[in-house]
Amino acid sequence: MERDSLATRTGFNGTIEQYVDVMIDQVRRQVGDRQVLCALSGGVDSSVCAAIVHRAVGDQLTCLFVDHGLMRAGEPEMVRELFGNHFGMHLIMVDAQDRFFDKLDGVDDPEAKRKIIGEEFIRVFEDEAARLGQIDYLVQGTIYPDILESQSDKGVVKSHHNVGGLPDDFDFELVEPVKYLFKDEVRVAGELLGLPHEMVWRQPFPGPGLGVRVVGALTREKVRMVRESDAILRDEIAGAGLAHEIWQYFTVCPGGRAVGVVDGARTYGHAIVVRAVNSVDAMTAEVAELPYSLLKRITLRIITEVGGVTRVMYDTTPKPPGTIEWE
Repeated sequence: MERDSLATRTGFNGTIEQYVDVMIDQVRRQVGDRQVLCALSGGVDSSVCAAIVHRAVGDQLTCLFVDHGLMRAGEPEMVRELFGNHFGMHLIMVDAQDRFFDKLDGVDDPEAKRKIIGEEFIRVFEDEAARLGQIDYLVQGTIYPDILESQSDKGVVKSHHNVGGLPDDFDFELVEPVKYLFKDEVRVAGELLGLPHEMVWRQPFPGPGLGVRVVGALTREKVRMVRESDAILRDEIAGAGLAHEIWQYFTVCPGGRAVGVVDGARTYGHAIVVRAVNSVDAMTAEVAELPYSLLKRITLRIITEVGGVTRVMYDTTPKPPGTIEWE
């Protein structure tokens, strides 16, 4: 799919390296001497935004990581080590798992889930901002594909939690430094800002987290199965030397159940879907052709190590007609 140039999107006729300086200057002029709160998920987009804003306004920035219970294995620990200890940013971590699961209880519509997650994020930010004092600005890792998919003139593909999922009555002015960049451009910006290579090129992760990798209503049990199977998938992909060859790979709980046999006895458990795709800008994607021996190994490990799973499948749908995420 052909995409608009950086100049068309931004009105700036230069390189990404030069545009990084433009973004820093724009943030500095927008914020002035006021305080800023950054919604830091630990993903590539919000991490690059945190680096830009920290470069622009320094100690005026407070990063807030909300653990909504929908993160990948090891995510909160990584955020604390990298941003709190390594970069020395002012970092607040909030455990809001019960709060999010209560709000999402029984909700099975994907658009409703995204909007609930988006609104609850804002409510948590508002609560923390009230404790911190006067904070006028909220930094978000919105990128250009989020805007295109949330506000397409052909209809919404899906509401991103940071675009179509925002409530109308929140109290912040948004700071969105990378909202006119595609994912590959965000990665280049991250490298230029000095973020670690492994951070910049890590797996894309949706803002609603594992909430859109469990099809239908969420339960803690289904989220656990996705989290554990995802960790196995990432471990096996890395062990096969493919971590930098595949753009994005993850697991999904599609909600269906299947009969299996464990220790010679009939069991009735859940299915897990493995998804692996290659893309440049997330607007189109082709399915990665994983070796069959690797798929077998991934399958056996998931069935053996993840309690409650009896079947593993591989999703071979490109984008379009599918989307990269299932919800």
